[in-house]
Amino acid sequence: MKKLSILASFFGAILFTSCNNNDDNMDMTLNVDYPAAYIVNGEDATVSVVKLSTNEVTGTIELMGSGSDMIMWPHHISSHQNHLAIGVPGMDLSAGHSGLNTSGMDGKLLVIDAMNGSIVKNINLPLMNHNSIYSPNGNEIWVPQMDMDGKVLVYNASTNALMNTITVGMMPAELTFSFDGTKAYVANGDDDNVTIIDTATKAVLTTISVGDNPVGAWTGSNNKMYVDNEDGQSISVIDVATNSIDETISLGFMPGIASYNGSKNELWVSDPMNGKVHYWTWDAGMNMWMHGSSFNTGAGAHAIAFTNDGNTAYVTNQTANTVSVVNTTNHTVTKTINVGRKPNGIVIKM
Repeated sequence: MKKLSILASFFGAILFTSCNNNDDNMDMTLNVDYPAAYIVNGEDATVSVVKLSTNEVTGTIELMGSGSDMIMWPHHISSHQNHLAIGVPGMDLSAGHSGLNTSGMDGKLLVIDAMNGSIVKNINLPLMNHNSIYSPNGNEIWVPQMDMDGKVLVYNASTNALMNTITVGMMPAELTFSFDGTKAYVANGDDDNVTIIDTATKAVLTTISVGDNPVGAWTGSNNKMYVDNEDGQSISVIDVATNSIDETISLGFMPGIASYNGSKNELWVSDPMNGKVHYWTWDAGMNMWMHGSSFNTGAGAHAIAFTNDGNTAYVTNQTANTVSVVNTTNHTVTKTINVGRKPNGIVIKM
């Protein structure tokens, strides 16, 4: 699992700043009443807000805090209505998950107001978490716990009460939901499998073997889940209806994230070590994914988010400290946006 960086100590108050850097005239609040992308900058412990109509950074949410409220290395992000949930593992996961030892390390569940950047809740967790994600109906927040005895914690999104604890596999990383919201998927990195959970009953339905060191099962609107196997350098395609593997795609590189573009019927996979994104197209005759090509984005290419129409993609480049804006029709980068240090998770709110 991923090699760790040396963690620095962070101190400071929670601030909400606009992109205006003039200290004499700084607007200390945000008012995000427009479609935006929210990018989590792990090393800075900030969130960059990008206005989609201009592809400009319009604000930066400072998360760092101090004391028991300190936020270190926030990672992936999800959204529900006007709230954003962020997983805070407390360590740098940008170089891959191999060799990760999280024994005794705690994490945080952070929720912020997407409109003004204020922190709504900051919950200490027993163990570190790769992500925190709203349930499909928004009533719950699900949090994997990275440990040899892997678990998933389910919190009431309104009261913060712990509702369920679900046992999964060893060293679970990302937790995701199927497109129809009926199933949850937990990638168990040290077991090389994925646990599938009934969202309504919280019962484990089955556990299926995938490739070596799975990190996440990424949601497809085509009733599939795409598992990125880091050490196996492959993508396992899960059929949501049958809970079985449809296909294993050999990559030849360590994947960052897999992301399905339903409007183009393409599967994109980031290639962080080479600063690229590869894409596959569906061949109905062969009944399999065929590699199309690749294009450069930036060093440490990681998360991929598509706009609702599928015509534009945003790619976080962790080492380059940028976000690439990509035209999905011709697979070209149309703009590069400077953000904070080690950007990783991204979510788009329309």
